[in-house]
Formats: sequence, structure tokens, C-alpha cells
Amino acid sequence: MTTADFTATITVDATPAQAFAAINDVRGWWSETIEGSTGAVGDSYRFEVPGVHRCTMTTTESVPGERLVWHVTDSYLAFVADTAEWDGTDVVFDLTERGGRTEIRFTHVGLRPSGECYEVCSNAWGGYITTSLRDLVATGSGDPFRRGTTLETEAAKHGNTELLGLA
Repeated sequence: MTTADFTATITVDATPAQAFAAINDVRGWWSETIEGSTGAVGDSYRFEVPGVHRCTMTTTESVPGERLVWHVTDSYLAFVADTAEWDGTDVVFDLTERGGRTEIRFTHVGLRPSGECYEVCSNAWGGYITTSLRDLVATGSGDPFRRGTTLETEAAKHGNTELLGLA
């Protein structure tokens, strides 16, 4: 990891085990449309917004309550020239207990400001981590991409309407 990789950090009123369980509930905070398994090393799942973005995430490291790593393959980003920009990147969650609370440090290793998708992708990740995942841990209800949601609605939620040319 470098300091240029996109990172977002939140602190939640939960144990590391509770936070880890919430992270693995990707349908509860990222997308209801995810297909596949998310829990153990070797599990893989597919995220897709049809015609716009898809990727396969495979769990390469899973230390309950401490660390979770997903390796990205088969990515497609319709809104950038290098449509496979996410291929070979890693999504990392590091959890640390601090005074009865848990710090979740999210890093998308390989998502850097020099990349064409950085602004749109960092806006979206920022919202999913700092709002949806945080709310899932705190209340049991996140704000994932929902079945039947339009691209326009989701883009507006993350401040990406103009960046995606939808304004």
C-alpha cells in the first residue's frame, strides 16, 4: 500500500468481530445485487451495475476481527478509457480496537489519483464506507445499491452525476 491509494477510515461503536461481520455483509452496505460468497479465503462474488461497472472480488486474506482482503478481477468500467482499470487491485479492510470502539481502515490498493476512475470511484467508495457501512454497523441497516435503482439515482447519491455526464 502507498499513501496514494484511496483510503477511508471510520470508527464505529462495535467490537472488531461485529465490524468484521458487517463488512462481510456486502449486500447490506454495497449492493443488494451481489452474487456469490464473501466470507472465507477463496470465496468470490460479483458486483455489477449492468452496462456501467462490474468486478469479481475474491477473498485472499481473512483474519476475523482484524483484516479482510479482496482481489479484483474481471473488472469493467464503462466510463473510462481503460475499462479494466481495477483488474489486479486489492480492497483491504484493517480493523483495530481502540478504547472499546473499532477503527475500520478501508484501502483500495491500486486506486490512485493518477487513475482515470479515481474521482468517480473514490466518491462512491467514500459514500459506501463512511455512510452505508457505518450505518449498517450502527443501526443494522446500510444504504447499498438496490435492485431497480437507476444509475442516475446512484450517481446522485455519491456526487457523481456531472462526472458521469448525467447532468
